[in-house]
Amino acid sequence: MKGYIMKVLVVGNGGREHALCWKLKNDSRMPEIFCAPGNAGTAQLGTNLSISATDIQGLLTWAQANQPDLTVIGPEAPLCAGLTDELEKAGFRVFGPRKAAAELEGSKKFAKEIMAAAGVPTAACAVFTDAESACSYVRKRGAPIVIKADGLAAGKGVTVAETVEQAEAAIKDALGGAFGDAGSRVVIEDFLVGEEASILALIDGEHVVMLASSQDHKRVFDGDQGPNTGGMGAYSPAPIATESVLEIVRREVYGRTLAELKKRGITYKGVLYAGLMIHKGQPSVVEFNCRFGDPET
Repeated sequence: MKGYIMKVLVVGNGGREHALCWKLKNDSRMPEIFCAPGNAGTAQLGTNLSISATDIQGLLTWAQANQPDLTVIGPEAPLCAGLTDELEKAGFRVFGPRKAAAELEGSKKFAKEIMAAAGVPTAACAVFTDAESACSYVRKRGAPIVIKADGLAAGKGVTVAETVEQAEAAIKDALGGAFGDAGSRVVIEDFLVGEEASILALIDGEHVVMLASSQDHKRVFDGDQGPNTGGMGAYSPAPIATESVLEIVRREVYGRTLAELKKRGITYKGVLYAGLMIHKGQPSVVEFNCRFGDPET
């Protein structure tokens, strides 16, 4: 329609959302951008809304009143809470997976079950809700070893323990409530040797379009020291992600994962981020994220 201006709603308040708003604003159709709740950067590109990214009813009410042509959901929390489902049910076009598909990030246990069933390369693991049993497993397995809160913990629920004592402390913290409900179950994984890389792919339920590789640096201090964060910085492309590695990722990670989800009646649409450990040209999946990375975007 001549003279019609598209409206795009971007949900979230991070650097990722600023990058998404900037890219969308540069589209030739020059859409009107709204960001909920946004930040100082997104305010320069469009209109910030005083609605939390996790206020599903508030976002739905705004959408019904303002009729956005497209909603792009940035963070994992609203995706895992079912924001896509609610907006689509009301007739809106959304970029982001539905709740059932977002469980790949929402539960590390679920992601591991999918990978095991599909034959996706990943570390051996065990799942516990009891600290004594988990600590006993760690003592038998030895260190280094990786302790993960099962649910969403803003990138801070993972401990790479260099000693059994560190692992036991991480288990007790998680199961003791350090991450709330997200830590009511822990996934304990074998430590993988190699170099990390991140691959993001756009998926329409059937087809996979892989974007440029990147490498995220999570430790809070210089020299790769300190606890993990959601990400201190990233660069792209990651040299470790060679063409042969990318072909393995396309076939054995994305292809097999989507096929297994489909078997279970789950269609994945949106971005699927594979966090990888690459050793001697062979990638293994460390984690899945159901959205654009921050800071990788």
